[in-house]
Amino acid sequence: MTSTRTDPIVVAGAGHVGLIAAIALAQSFDNVVSLGVLPEGSDKRTTALMMPAIKFLRQIGLWENIEPHAARITTMRILDGTNRLIRSPAVTFEASEIDEQAFGYNIPNVTLTSVLGDALKNSTAKHVSASATHYHPIENAIAVEASDGSMFTANIVIAADGRSSLAREAAGISARTWSYNQTAIVLSFSHTRDHHDISTEFHTEQGPFTQVPLPGKRSSLVWVTTPAHAVELLELTRDQLATRVEERMQSMLGAVTVDVDPQSWPLSGLVPTSFARNRVFLAGESAHVFPPIGAQGLNLGVRDIETLLETLPVDGMDLGTASVISTYNRKRSPDIIARTGAVDALNRSLLSDFLPVQIVRSGGLELLRAFSPLRGFVMREGLRPGSGFRFSRKDTARDH
Repeated sequence: MTSTRTDPIVVAGAGHVGLIAAIALAQSFDNVVSLGVLPEGSDKRTTALMMPAIKFLRQIGLWENIEPHAARITTMRILDGTNRLIRSPAVTFEASEIDEQAFGYNIPNVTLTSVLGDALKNSTAKHVSASATHYHPIENAIAVEASDGSMFTANIVIAADGRSSLAREAAGISARTWSYNQTAIVLSFSHTRDHHDISTEFHTEQGPFTQVPLPGKRSSLVWVTTPAHAVELLELTRDQLATRVEERMQSMLGAVTVDVDPQSWPLSGLVPTSFARNRVFLAGESAHVFPPIGAQGLNLGVRDIETLLETLPVDGMDLGTASVISTYNRKRSPDIIARTGAVDALNRSLLSDFLPVQIVRSGGLELLRAFSPLRGFVMREGLRPGSGFRFSRKDTARDH
């Protein structure tokens, strides 16, 4: 059923979350405006999307064109790469343990950008290649001004305009922000041994060092370290950097060749006081920012969009009523706050030299290694919130 509204839904921001939102909303609403400059195809990073997000992309007709460029992740393992007194055990998570063929897929961002841009052109959404400059709340609507002079009277605004969201600010939603003394180095490399669809995360004193499969004998890398060390790494030649990567990985993938130059990103965190207010709904980095641990970023953004589609009425009713705002807040708050807190706690535990913290972290990983029902719970919960509890009860009943 498609809702026939005369006042548009404005999606502010044309990054990956904004594009997915505009494409998905245009399948249920007939007056969607995508407002933002499309990203250039120069982003050398990759994005790991878990199976629930893949399922959603398939539902809205995007996955078929992405899949040929993506690599499956069937196994995820955590290895202790520190030199501390308390070392954590190696923990391996197999998708087959929870009856999944894969946890997800790793996708080059240039592929996502290209496929989403083409899908937007072929959708009924109207794209305006300009940024929103002002938002003016008016009775039962929001007036939106764009940098090209365009003006829209929107019923609601989807704020997918990033961590410094102007739409979030205009809605009166404040956000708590913080920074980490860490920088993420991202690159891609080829290797002489097969990765066998395995993603490996080394926990180091400076942060996680995470290899994720790409098609063929290639992988992407997110190396979180101190800003000073990041500067040193960026000054290395490709061959010198390849040697460092191979040493850090203990040569488990054989000889390494860096084939995509590194980029760096300072790490920070953000969580707003609410996720919808005054006809503005937050999605993507306007709603959550945290370190690149556990592949949560875009997956959380996709869940924002899924929840939005579940929440917005398609019967022609006003989309920005207090009850709709309240429902979106209620549905998104537990997931976002829990994920943000968990990633922040894990990241800080890696950085802590406090012995009791190391003991707790090591003990938790040992429990995961030794106790398969707990490991299954964590895997299911990592894919979709709430699914761990449901399956753990089923598993318990089966065991009895």
